[in-house]
Amino acid sequence: MKFISTRTGHAVRIEQAIMSGTAPDGGLYVPDSLPSYEIDTFDGLDIFAAIAAQFLAPFFSGSSLESVLPGICHEALDFPVPLIRLPDEPHAISVLELFHGPTAAFKDVGARFLAATMVSIIEKGEFAQPLVTILVATSGDTGGAVAAAYHRKPGTRVVVLFPDGRVSPRQQHQLTCWGDNVVALAVRGEFDDCQRLVKAAFADPALNSAHNLVSANSINVGRLLPQAAYYAKCSLEHYRATGAVSNFIVPTGNLGNGFACVWARRMGMPIGRIVFATNENATIPDFLLSGEYEPRPSKATLASAMDVGDPSNMERLQALCGDVDGIREIVSAQSVSDAVIRATIRDEYERHGTAWCPHTATGLHVYRNLPEAEKQAGHWVVVATAHAAKFDTIVEPLLDQQIEPPVELARLLDWSVDYKTIDAELDQVAQAL
Repeated sequence: MKFISTRTGHAVRIEQAIMSGTAPDGGLYVPDSLPSYEIDTFDGLDIFAAIAAQFLAPFFSGSSLESVLPGICHEALDFPVPLIRLPDEPHAISVLELFHGPTAAFKDVGARFLAATMVSIIEKGEFAQPLVTILVATSGDTGGAVAAAYHRKPGTRVVVLFPDGRVSPRQQHQLTCWGDNVVALAVRGEFDDCQRLVKAAFADPALNSAHNLVSANSINVGRLLPQAAYYAKCSLEHYRATGAVSNFIVPTGNLGNGFACVWARRMGMPIGRIVFATNENATIPDFLLSGEYEPRPSKATLASAMDVGDPSNMERLQALCGDVDGIREIVSAQSVSDAVIRATIRDEYERHGTAWCPHTATGLHVYRNLPEAEKQAGHWVVVATAHAAKFDTIVEPLLDQQIEPPVELARLLDWSVDYKTIDAELDQVAQAL
């Protein structure tokens, strides 16, 4: 399979798409065609890694990674992604828990898969340079997951840019505790400044040549493909048990998680409606309402990992679906305020005794806000993107309860941190590089 740019159709092999991140014309790589699956394609497969290997096989067909893909999936996707039915609910609602990886966030899925594929590409000699620099902008969870995935991986160096003061304390700790081949830069600005700097660095021939820059944000197609696989796994699980499709509510910021769900649906997975849940950064809901795409500076919210005013993957969504009417046929979107996020965290804890992170709370509110007829019409899945313990300074005061961190997160919190603060200027990124 070939991968083409969203802008000019420039075609490359998957190895090049992964190792370059963006196309030379500034576009994002997408498959030149999408496979279409029958449900029985996955008969006999139950664990996430096995389903992912089958689901992703066509994308790697004919590449140097084809024979090692099953091993990569089993290495990278070795933690559960359980679908948990919420008890004592009048209608069918489940939560897809994506926070059981090493950094307790859904980004672990894409980051670990991407790291394993890159290391394989480098080791097989498919990339000319012996050392690559993974340059990544993060609004909270991506950077920690990427740092963990690439920490001490041969042939790689990671440089993480995060907005100073705009991530939770525990998120910042996960971004800055690694050392070795991981460098953390706190940028005086917002996430969009970090993303702008990363894009500018990739567009600078001298920086690219000097440091062999590679992207690990969701602009990299190697991040998105395994995320589509967990929607395949989840929807198959429910379909096998009931014969019915699942509808998804996906908290989304840069639109990678949401777009991955759209991809899985387009490939024939038993997925019905898709609703994007955003925070007060309402670029996507406003676009679907007005038909005019108007990016804007991001706004700081409680759901900080979704503080994105110009989602990169909107370019992929438009390339796949066409104009706004085509997009509306597949997805809808709702924005959720900080006040409502707070109320939802409290309400859901009182309802089920479970503490949810602010991002998951946006999805739960969207579900609660659906018309009763829509709730009755089928099974709904709210995607839980991160563990509440990552946002202890927000969640614990609301619930007057201490949230016990997962074992892996607790281990990282004992490590010392090191980072540098810079202005939102490309020359300062260049100096750090």
